[in-house]
Amino acid sequence: MSYFSDIYNGIKTLLTGMRVTGGHFVRIRSENITQLYPDNRDTLQMFERFRGEVVMPHDENNEHRCTGCQSCEIACPNGSIEIIWDRQVDPATGKKKKMIDKHIYHLSMCTMCGLCISACPTDAIVWAQNYENAVYDRSALTKVLNQPGSKLKAGIEE
Repeated sequence: MSYFSDIYNGIKTLLTGMRVTGGHFVRIRSENITQLYPDNRDTLQMFERFRGEVVMPHDENNEHRCTGCQSCEIACPNGSIEIIWDRQVDPATGKKKKMIDKHIYHLSMCTMCGLCISACPTDAIVWAQNYENAVYDRSALTKVLNQPGSKLKAGIEE
């Protein structure tokens, strides 16, 4: 008897799944989710939660929020972030202060986990919406996040 009930339950679940799929097939959505990528490159907007690559925003005065605390570097599970820093004399106070020389991001090693962004205490790095990262040379995926001549924004301390 259990043999026939197993066959009945199998056919019942198959028809239930086919009913859901058939319902979606019959009732076509008015808005399309699928993007026609190469054709709509100019108008394509990625979703808010999209993780493209890590960037360091700078303001109009070429100032950033990175103090060089290395929290993002420590939080990164596979070492895709490197911070090269040095202690330099701050012209405002005359004391030695940690200043970043280069904030290096290896996109080729990044797993897009977001641990670096959540670990940053000053919100110096954020996710960008860039999705075109196809290159012929892997070294092109290594980026320096801080711009040349940039400095720490006033009022942000480690």
